[in-house]
Amino acid sequence: MAEPKTKYDRQLRIWGEQGQAALEKASICLLNCGPTGSETLKNLVLGGVGSITVVDGSKVEVGDLGNNFMVDESSVGQPKAKTVCSFLQELNDAVKAKFIEEHPETLIDTNPSFFSQFTLVVATQLVEESMVKLDRICREANVMLIFARSYGLTGLVRISVKEHTVVESKPDHFLDDLRLNNPWPELV
Repeated sequence: MAEPKTKYDRQLRIWGEQGQAALEKASICLLNCGPTGSETLKNLVLGGVGSITVVDGSKVEVGDLGNNFMVDESSVGQPKAKTVCSFLQELNDAVKAKFIEEHPETLIDTNPSFFSQFTLVVATQLVEESMVKLDRICREANVMLIFARSYGLTGLVRISVKEHTVVESKPDHFLDDLRLNNPWPELV
C-alpha cells in the first residue's frame, strides 16, 4: 500500500494536510445506493474518507446493471448495500466500510439517533417527507446533510448545514513580485 503522502498527493496539494486529516476522520452515511449515491461515495472513498456506512434495504435488480457499475450479473438478487459496500472497500482498504440492510425511510422513522454518529449523511432518492424529517434530525445533531436526486441526465443537490466558515491562508505558496523598476521606453 502506498504511503498516504504519495497516495493522496494531488489532494494534499489542494487542501493541505489539515484538510486531508479532516477527511480521514470523517464518517459518512449513504442512504440509498443507487447510481447517484454510489458515485458520490466512490469519490469520497478514493479521497480517503475515514469510514462509510451504506444503508439500503433493496436487492440488486437486472435494471441496476446498466446504470450502476458497482453491481454485476452475479450480484442480482443480492442485497444492494452489501454489494456496493464490498466494491467500495476494494477501492481503498484504508477506509472502514459497513452496510445496513434496511430501508432508509424506516431508519429515519424508527431510529433517528442513528444519524448522530456521522460527520456527513448523503441521502439520495428520498421522498420529500423523509427528507424533511432527516433534515430536522441532522440539524439537531449538528450533522452535515446532502440531498441528491437524479432524473436521467438531470438532477438536484441540496446541502443542509449550519454556517461553517473556514479561513486558511497558504503562506507557503508565495508568488514572486516581478516588476521592472526602470522599464525601457517601449514598455511605457
